[in-house]
Amino acid sequence: MMSAMTILVLNGPNLSRLGKREPEVYGRQTLDDINRELAASFPELSFDFFQTESEGALLEKLFNCEDKGGYRGVVLNAGALTHYSIALRDAISAITIPVVEVHLSNIYAREEFRRKSVISEVCAGVISGFGANSYHLGVRALLGMTSLEPD
Repeated sequence: MMSAMTILVLNGPNLSRLGKREPEVYGRQTLDDINRELAASFPELSFDFFQTESEGALLEKLFNCEDKGGYRGVVLNAGALTHYSIALRDAISAITIPVVEVHLSNIYAREEFRRKSVISEVCAGVISGFGANSYHLGVRALLGMTSLEPD
């Protein structure tokens, strides 16, 4: 059996409104629902779930994740910060832990301003458009990376 690994699931602005905000785009599940399902689907893993409306808190969590150690990867839904946060891009570049960018909706099938991700180039990969399953696919992607072999 695989040794316990901790995955940081990091959510940015507006994701606290899941289930209420544009359910036709983002679905009816809340972020808590998604987190519970994720933990239940991967009982061999440990998760650290974090959501913030603040860009600074997101950056601090990324840096603390690496500085404290024990984290094997990050599943990141940066919300609107995806499209314009150079600070977030730089923070991802500054850490060695792999980051998988995820989105509930297919950002490339949305409004023009949502089709650009400034963080994709510095992430290990991008998963977009599979609803809550995007998070599950993000975890599976991290597990499949050779750098995540158990110690």
